[in-house]
Amino acid sequence: MLEEFKKFALRGNVVDLAVGVVIGGAFGKIVTSLVNDIIMPILGLILGRIDLTSLKIILRKASLTDAELAISYGKFLQNALDFLIISFSIFMVIRFINNFKKKEEEAPAAPPEPPKPSKEEQLLTEIRDLLKAQK
Repeated sequence: MLEEFKKFALRGNVVDLAVGVVIGGAFGKIVTSLVNDIIMPILGLILGRIDLTSLKIILRKASLTDAELAISYGKFLQNALDFLIISFSIFMVIRFINNFKKKEEEAPAAPPEPPKPSKEEQLLTEIRDLLKAQK
């Protein structure tokens, strides 16, 4: 069972998937930082100097015994924007890769070299040339 797991884990597809997950996680952090630290503050400034993550609808105010109950739609907007940027970025990367593959496939292959004549064919060609020269 251990040997079978080792074969499974070291196959190319599994290793590629693991690398993709690690890179995707790091890419997600970068995009989250882009949204949280750059885009959302600019968007908040454009919309009237508000922090969009603090936008919420309060359903029940906090009391001494209960916490506040609210719908935080600002955080939802931020996460939705985060998702859109990540999905668009992945789309662009896949599109670039597909275009690269198409160009590779469309590149014309070099015409095959004519096969070298066999010894018999060479001899027959020499005989033909000699007969032409005699006439």
